Amino acid sequence: MAKYIAQIIVLGAQAVGRAFTKALRQEIAASQEAARRAGGGKQGDKSAESNLRTGMTLEEAKQILNIDDVKNVECISKNYEHLFNVNERSKGGSFYLQSKVFRAKERLDHETKAQQARTPKEEASGAEAAEETTRSRGRQRN
Repeated sequence: MAKYIAQIIVLGAQAVGRAFTKALRQEIAASQEAARRAGGGKQGDKSAESNLRTGMTLEEAKQILNIDDVKNVECISKNYEHLFNVNERSKGGSFYLQSKVFRAKERLDHETKAQQARTPKEEASGAEAAEETTRSRGRQRN
């Protein structure tokens, strides 16, 4: 009798162990996929922070406002104004949809500001790299 109880316990532990490892593998794969989509590194961290702050991913915000390019500010504002006004409660719209449109615009604005902040830094680092290359070539000639 004790032998059968021990076998049941062992088989149960094996089943739980397999389920746990399968769930762990799925979680690792999901987190790697999320990191890949976010861009990885510091850019991925900033993207994840923006997603948490606004409660919406960049892709979702682009879908809501029907935008392909985040840099097209005129198209973003035009689509935002239209969707926001269409979903106004006094016109029979939905406050939920109106708030989704607002959050989408907020997320795209945040991304636009982040891109503008990155651009001067990239230009400065590019100029520094070019200057350093010029200095090193001058040293090699001497």
